[in-house]
Amino acid sequence: MSRIGAWSSRKESRYVCITNVHSVVTAGQDASFGAVVRNADMVTPDGAPVAWMLRRLGFGKQERINGPDLMWKYCAQASMRDESIFLYGGSSETLTLLQKQLVVAFPGIKIAGAISPPFRALSAEEDAADVEHINASGAGTVWVSLGCPKQEKWMAAHVGRVNAVMIGVGAAFDYHAGTLKRAPLWMQHNGLEWLHRLWSEPGRLWRRYLVTNSLFVLGAIRQLSFRRT
Repeated sequence: MSRIGAWSSRKESRYVCITNVHSVVTAGQDASFGAVVRNADMVTPDGAPVAWMLRRLGFGKQERINGPDLMWKYCAQASMRDESIFLYGGSSETLTLLQKQLVVAFPGIKIAGAISPPFRALSAEEDAADVEHINASGAGTVWVSLGCPKQEKWMAAHVGRVNAVMIGVGAAFDYHAGTLKRAPLWMQHNGLEWLHRLWSEPGRLWRRYLVTNSLFVLGAIRQLSFRRT
C-alpha cells in the first residue's frame, strides 16, 4: 500500500500484477505473458494456494493480496490524502454503479475519470485518446479491470505512456459495484473463493479450474520435492 502510494505521488509509470493460480500457470505456459508478469514492478499472490506456496518457500509471513481487497483499502487511504484515482475497464453500467458505491463508502474520494473500453481491440487513435484522457486527469493510480491476461498485457504495453501506477484487479469492479456476488468471508479466509466463482459461473470457469488447478498442484509438488533433494 505504501509503495504504491509513493509511486502514485510521483506519478510514476508502473504496473502491478495480482496473480492467482490461473495467472501463475499461464505465465509458465505462455512466454509473452510470463514476461509481462516478470517485468511488473510488483506482483502479489491472489489466491490462497499462491500465498501458501510462498510461505512454504520461505516467505513465512506472506499474506494473500487480492484485487478487490487491495482496491478497497487503497481507495480508503486515497480519499483521505486527496489523491485521484482512475477506473479503466468494465461495462458502462458497472462503472456507473461502482462510482456511486465508492463515493458512498469514501465521501472524500476523487474519481478523476472512468473509461469502459469496447471488448474489441482498440485502434491506435482510440488507444491514444484513452491515454491522453488518463494523463490529463491527473490520477495517481489507474485501476484496470479487463480480465486476465488482457489487463496485464494492456498495462505492460502502456508503461512509459500512462503517467500513473496501473493495477490489474480482475473482477473487482463487478464485486464493488454489486453486479457480481463475492464469496462469503469464511470461504475467502479458507482458500475457497475459487469454488464460489466456479459455482457461480460453471460454464465459463470449469475448464480453467480443472486444468490450471491440477497443473498448479503438480508444479507445487514437483518444486517442493526438488527443494528437499
